[in-house]
Amino acid sequence: MTSVPRAVLAVDAGAATTAAALLGRPADRWRLIGALAAPASGAADDVAAVLADRVIGVDPGLAAAIGLTVDGVRDLPRLETRSFPPSTLAVLGASRRAVGLVEAIAARTSWRVRSASPDSHDPREMTELALRSDVSAILIGTSEPPGPDERGALDDLAALTATVARRRPELRVVLAGPIASRPAWTAAIGDALGLGPQRVFEAPALSARGETDDALREILEGLLPHVLDTRHAAVRSLISLADALDRRIELLDIGFDGGLRAIATPGVADDGPSAIVVRSSAAALVPPEPDATTVEEVLSWTTGSLDRHRMGDRLQDLRSQPWGDPAGDGARVRLAATRAALARLVAESRDLSRLPAPDITIVSGGGFALAPPAAIALAVADVVRRTGATQLAFDHARLLGPLGTIEDPDERRGLVADLADDLLAPIGSLVVVGGLPAARRGAAAVGSLALGGGNGATRHELFAGDVLFVDLAPGDTARASLEFSDAARVGRRAHRMSVPVTGGLAGVLVDLRDVPLRLPERR
Repeated sequence: MTSVPRAVLAVDAGAATTAAALLGRPADRWRLIGALAAPASGAADDVAAVLADRVIGVDPGLAAAIGLTVDGVRDLPRLETRSFPPSTLAVLGASRRAVGLVEAIAARTSWRVRSASPDSHDPREMTELALRSDVSAILIGTSEPPGPDERGALDDLAALTATVARRRPELRVVLAGPIASRPAWTAAIGDALGLGPQRVFEAPALSARGETDDALREILEGLLPHVLDTRHAAVRSLISLADALDRRIELLDIGFDGGLRAIATPGVADDGPSAIVVRSSAAALVPPEPDATTVEEVLSWTTGSLDRHRMGDRLQDLRSQPWGDPAGDGARVRLAATRAALARLVAESRDLSRLPAPDITIVSGGGFALAPPAAIALAVADVVRRTGATQLAFDHARLLGPLGTIEDPDERRGLVADLADDLLAPIGSLVVVGGLPAARRGAAAVGSLALGGGNGATRHELFAGDVLFVDLAPGDTARASLEFSDAARVGRRAHRMSVPVTGGLAGVLVDLRDVPLRLPERR
């Protein structure tokens, strides 16, 4: 946006839905005028036309102030992002251990991972995997120096990959370790192919000592298209929002084809705002081919009577018709699948879970789109088991992605700051308490909660293992004073503590269950 128009159309074309939002500047700041989502089969222009018609019908004066017409909405400046289906990455290693190390790193990226090693696949199966048409890149991992379990098959693996690269000129190869120095690699590549830096990428060797995997993840993410990708653009918006609000913000996104978890921190002194990001295609609402493990994960989050076969059928239906059956049992299955996907995302981002609770937690994506606010708050509390207090909000208009396409960081920050009150729907506050004694039937209260101050404070008894919802209207702020008979943890361990809370559609949720949460073996 080189000039300043009075209206802008923001479009997020997802794999399951297309969302359109109208941004207008009727006075001296940008506002969200309206938003609408439809199944992905609908064209963005048609969704925008319906949205414009509704805005004009509700408030023709506002529409005139921003120059909005049904015929002209298609010609508005546009901020557009798109969710791309995950590409397939073949992960190869000379041993099961090497594959496990590199697969764990690749799972924290947007790639869909398929792995193989001589311990689990024969040469024919490994060759078929490398030659599959949906495989866009191959990642080979090895230790430095190669371990005893790798030496026997390493040259065969290097020769196989080099031969496949000769046969498939479009294939890109990532070498995590000294593969390029192996004589078998050089002999198989030959002089005629001339693989250049656009096809072969070298990364540090694998290590099981907990060293950072940022270098390899950066290479893998760099092989994917990012210009219009929703989740990559959303991180840029998140950083701008954290800087504008001067708050630590976490984003939890569960979409049709993958998930995103990021924590953005505002700038300090000379350091600008930054973010820690984990993306995972395994955190899709429903994987393309839900297997028995996926069914078990979803069943563990439901109290329904579905057996494994019926749940498998329901997940297949949800995958093929993500907009179908939005109420009743369908809503419960969708929310259970969302919890399971969020659990997979949290499992891939344990380093983020070890950080202190953020000031604001934003949920986004189709997994949460149809859920009631109280159910969203409880789902986050169920899965992200981290003591502390955080404010919960929902990216209801799906603006984080489109706003991230603005290249100029100052311009993006200004627009995000204007829209900060509009782009997030307040769910409420979540307070997770840890370190309490095990819950026992009929046990006495372990503490009390006072919400507010002075004579107007409301008091509630707290019981171990309980989940308490307290009403607090959207926009209202208060202090929650907690007092326990024994020391408990809310970020820190103490008998008495006070945390600020903000109201929302679900009020304030106080979770006094175990951290980590221990689910019963029987549903």
